[in-house]
Amino acid sequence: MKIKRELIVQRDPKSPISEIFRTLRTNIQFMSTNKKLQTLLITSTFPSEGKSWVASNLAVTFAQAGNKVILIDADMRKGRQYTIFGASPRPGLSNYLSGIDIENPDDIDISKYIQKTDVENLLLMPAGNVPPNPSELLVSPQMVKLLEDLKEVCDVIIVDGTPCELVTDSIILSRIVDSTVIVTAHKETKKDNLEKIVKNIQNVGGHLAGVVINKMPVSAKKYNEKYYYYGKEGSQQAARESINEIKRKTSDILKQNSNTYKQEQYEDDNINLNESDADDLERPSFIKDKVSNPNSAVEKSNNILNQINSFLDKEKNNLN
Repeated sequence: MKIKRELIVQRDPKSPISEIFRTLRTNIQFMSTNKKLQTLLITSTFPSEGKSWVASNLAVTFAQAGNKVILIDADMRKGRQYTIFGASPRPGLSNYLSGIDIENPDDIDISKYIQKTDVENLLLMPAGNVPPNPSELLVSPQMVKLLEDLKEVCDVIIVDGTPCELVTDSIILSRIVDSTVIVTAHKETKKDNLEKIVKNIQNVGGHLAGVVINKMPVSAKKYNEKYYYYGKEGSQQAARESINEIKRKTSDILKQNSNTYKQEQYEDDNINLNESDADDLERPSFIKDKVSNPNSAVEKSNNILNQINSFLDKEKNNLN
């Protein structure tokens, strides 16, 4: 199956954005000092802030580190994790919690509601059918039992919740997970709304891991920059650009030095013409060298430039 465009951590693991997700994963792991963090809720203030995108890529990042991960789409109203991973939308969380299609509630096979993904070590539980009472399903004992059962078989459980300003689903979930991350959008999320969400999570006894600022503007130049571990092609391109930059700066410096020399020579000549007894005075040796061979400094600079250009051209050919 073709890797989905939104799963940038899987599609382009050496990109700067992928590196940011790995940093986020590390920060989350180190935030939990008292006990091992297993269940993590991802929420936001309003829709379109990138909550599901962050949740999916973060889940892939944990899986790439060798953890057994299950991603639960708890947005039973407008869940979209199945579209990100190209999975079936049902059965899912709502079907498991409602128990409508379960013959024996005491013997539930969770594996029927979990799907494999193309990412190794990562499983997905989609949102399932849209129920009439999502909030009531999330506060049921069945939801707590689901998380406890999944903790026995996996290392990390990431829950993609709902936006907190619209419904209370994520506020409810924040009570039963180990920690919560709020996704915000640069210059879109209101500070008052964010403070309100943080307060609501804390009021119900939820633990807040931090806030992710999404949609930060990044210039194309910075995004395309490659670090030394990004691959040979990126390193060669950076080296070529560096060589061209060195040649340009060297040429500018030598031109500037040449013009400075000419200006100094012109000033010396004026001084000599105005002094009537100049011929009777003995000049220092460095001035004599200038007069006897006025083009020596320029020729020397040109020789240096030719040598540098020859060396840089050789290095450039080696890169190609």
